[in-house]
Amino acid sequence: MTQEAGRREGLDEQAVLLVAGLADLAVSTLGSALGAVRGLLCRSDIPELAVEAKRDLTARGRLVRDRYAAVPPAHLEVLARHVVARQAADDD
Repeated sequence: MTQEAGRREGLDEQAVLLVAGLADLAVSTLGSALGAVRGLLCRSDIPELAVEAKRDLTARGRLVRDRYAAVPPAHLEVLARHVVARQAADDD
């Protein structure tokens, strides 16, 4: 067996292990999610939870919009304001 063939088998084994690990993670996450959904369905306050979830998602949406939609001030504008403030402080 050549070194290249051994290296190829090692890469194949790593790929199989990564895929198996991802599959296990997906199955365990899905199991946890199904357990949570089953627990929610047994509750009597589902309408209140839905209203609260909608309110929470709306608030999160506003935060994301404000974070990414707001345009930061131009760098040179900020520097110019510092210069003007410093000159005003020196004049006093």
